[in-house]
Amino acid sequence: MQPLAETTPVQSRRTAARNGSSVKWFLLFWVVMIGIGVYAVYSYTNHLKQQVLSQLSAQSQQQLTVLKTDYEARISALSDEVKELQSTVQTFNELLTFTKDNASAKTDNSNKLYTQLSEVRKQLDALKKEMDLLK
Repeated sequence: MQPLAETTPVQSRRTAARNGSSVKWFLLFWVVMIGIGVYAVYSYTNHLKQQVLSQLSAQSQQQLTVLKTDYEARISALSDEVKELQSTVQTFNELLTFTKDNASAKTDNSNKLYTQLSEVRKQLDALKKEMDLLK
């Protein structure tokens, strides 16, 4: 009688063949699972990248809008100041012309008006430079 534990060479080959095919399937399963994991990580990374880019774009657009409105407000304020100074200069010019026409040898008001006019022109030039810088 043969003991039950002994196997014949044909049986051992079949067992090895079965074990070999199951090892192949096991390795194939893990290779596929690793591939799926790598693809999932890659897809998720791209999704996060797109979200970050869209958030940055929205923030940039919002900041640009704020800067644009601030710029327009400054330009408007400077334009109003320039118009006001131009009207002041025009008034001084009229007053200077009138004073020159009516000046006598005793008073020297025209020099004072020229000085004031010069100061106003300096302020006007400074405002024009600021407007040029803002443009």
